[in-house]
Order: sequence, then C-alpha cells, then structure tokens
Amino acid sequence: MARGFSQKRAAKLVKKTIRDFDLRGKRVLIRVDFNVPLDKNLNLTDDTRIRATLPTIKYALEHGAQVILMSHLGRPEGRPVSTMSLSPAAKRLSELLHQEVIQCSDCIGPRIKEELSRLKDGVSVALLENLRFNPNEEKNDPAFSKALAEHGQVYINDAFGSSHRAHASIEGITKFLPSGAGFLLEKEIQYLGEALKNPKKPFMAILGGSKVSDKIGVVENLISKVDKILIGGAMAYTFLKVQGVGIGSSKFEKDKLDLAKTILEKAKENGVEILLPVDHGVVQKVDAAAPLKVEGPSISPEWLGVDIGPKTVQLFSGALASAKTVVWNGPMGIFEMKPFAKGSYEIALKLSELKGAVTVIGGGDTAACVMGFGLQDKMTHISTGGGASLEYLEGVELPGIAALEDK
Repeated sequence: MARGFSQKRAAKLVKKTIRDFDLRGKRVLIRVDFNVPLDKNLNLTDDTRIRATLPTIKYALEHGAQVILMSHLGRPEGRPVSTMSLSPAAKRLSELLHQEVIQCSDCIGPRIKEELSRLKDGVSVALLENLRFNPNEEKNDPAFSKALAEHGQVYINDAFGSSHRAHASIEGITKFLPSGAGFLLEKEIQYLGEALKNPKKPFMAILGGSKVSDKIGVVENLISKVDKILIGGAMAYTFLKVQGVGIGSSKFEKDKLDLAKTILEKAKENGVEILLPVDHGVVQKVDAAAPLKVEGPSISPEWLGVDIGPKTVQLFSGALASAKTVVWNGPMGIFEMKPFAKGSYEIALKLSELKGAVTVIGGGDTAACVMGFGLQDKMTHISTGGGASLEYLEGVELPGIAALEDK
C-alpha cells in the first residue's frame, strides 16, 4: 500500500559503530549484504556489495577479532537451494582478502559450532550459509536470533540493503548481543541522512522509475526540503496526464492522478519547482530494435515514451547546474535497453561534472544505471540499498538501524 502524506516519521538516533567496541579476542558477527548477482554457471557477475564491506572486515581483523559473516542470497523460501549458496561470495571474498574464507555448511547447529572452532584471533574469516535457507530468518524468530547470537560476542550491522527488513539477523539478534554499525552502514546513514537533514543549497531531487506510488513517501519527505524536483521515467506520464498533456500509449497510473495533482499543489504551496519532461524518446512497442523518434511536449496516439528527450535533458541539466546537493532515485527511461538509455546517461554525466556538489545515488536501478555508464567514481555516494535507500529517503526509520545501540 502506498504511503500517504500523514505517515508519522521516526526520529533519527546516533548509533554506536564498530569503533566503540574492544574487538581483541572477540568473535564479531557481521551482517553483510552478499545478495549478489550470479550467472547461469553460478559465477559472480558483480562484486560491488562484497567490496563495500571490506573496510569493516579488515578493521575487525586488524583489531584482533575472529570474523563471522552472515548474509542472505535470493529468495529460497526457507529451504536449501543449491543455486543460492553463498559459496561464490565466499570464493570472491577470499580472493579480495588474499586469505581463506571458511564457508560454513549451515548457519546454526552443532556442526557449525565445530566448523567455527577453527577460527583464530585477527586472522580468520568465516561465512555462514544463506540465512534464508532457514524459514525462521524472515520470521524474525527469537530462538533463531538467539542461536545466531551464540556464534559471537559483538554484533555489527553492515548490511544497509537489508536494514529495512525486521529479520532475525537484522533486528532480532540485537536483543542478545552488544550491537553497532559497520563502516558501510555508517556511510549510508551519513550521506543519505545529511542530504536530508542538512543539505547544502540549492538542494535538488531527481525522481524516475515506473510508478508514482513507489515514490509517494519520498516526495512527501523531500517536498519541504528541496528547491526543485526533476521527474522523469514512466512516473512522469502520470503527472503530465494530470496537466492535460497528451501521453499517447505511455504507461501511467490511472488511480494516482488525484495524488499527482495533490503533489503538484503541495509543491506550489512550498515554493518547490517541479520540472517535467518537455519532449520524449518514443516508440510504438518496447523493443530495442523498434524505430525511435523524439516528440514533445505531447506524444502521438499509439506511441509511448521510453526516455526523456534532448530538450528535457537540456532543461534538467540547466536546473542542475547550480545544485550543491542532488539525490537521484529512479532512471529517466528504460535504461536496460541501450537505445533508451541516453537520457539517463546525460543526467548521470551532468551530475559527474558538478563541481563542489554532493551527489547521492539512491541504490537499486539508479545505482546499476550509473555503474553501467562507468560513472560511479564521479559520484559522492552510491547507495548499496534499493528498497532500503528508498525508505530512508522517505524518512522512515529502518528496523535494522533502529535496533542498534545508541551512543
């Protein structure tokens, strides 16, 4: 269900981090997000999330800890699935650390305790098997949480991408162990939090993707903070429809037209300028080989928008030129198909060229989009969380962060 404009927002709290604990001689349980893509031969195709956890893992080792990592992968629905084993992640992590990573056969039980008995202070790293092979992980079962906690003496959450889930390894475990944030989680809170709480002005948000309903909470939270909101992607067509602009056969949310109208009115009341596409890349069917042309501001019947057009790129780029803080969540078109990725690329390129600006990319498709263009190193921060970053931008307190100990 979409979040409305009346939803209560939770207060932000300062949490302990891994620096606040004496780790020497301790078993440190670190929740990571190794939910990584694998090809049909079970080869890992993107190690970004694994690399992102290296600072936390190395810090724990350098401070004399035994490191036990835990993660989920995919949706095995509470039973072991061989194609969703974390073995490929363990193999890649061992390559990155230049040392053996012990791949455990399960996540709890006597056999695991025996496997973990090999760990040595400041040297050893082990990875528990996929937590979601056990149905009690997603149920946040207290007995399962306690069984996980028995593996360690300190719990560190470094899995921002999973922190919007109140699962056993994210929320339940904190009831049994001292807890804090890892460096990746801390960084996510720092950049996403600062962008919302204390942004350098002008502050602008770029919102895209397919549905207005996915972004209601984000708009609600940002509308009193930003100077401008730039809207692209399929969600723009719902707003254009409200304004009486012809959108041809473009996808829009019929049941969200009143909501789009309310958002436009609230923006006006708050003195926030909303920029919408003035032209579009259009096709007659969503196919990379389909003939593509540019139309605007209206789209002809039987044609549908798949990207923002060159005039919109110019409009959006001009608006962004003065920005000091930019949050981007949602691509400008169907970027997975190269002919329809030009608008997203041009916006990413513009952000990469901004001098002295904080640019925060809100995870999920937007992160994949920017990384696909090879522009990730030109952004201030790319979130590792899809749904988590979206909820954080909504101002919702994430269970995995709320559960950690306050300083």
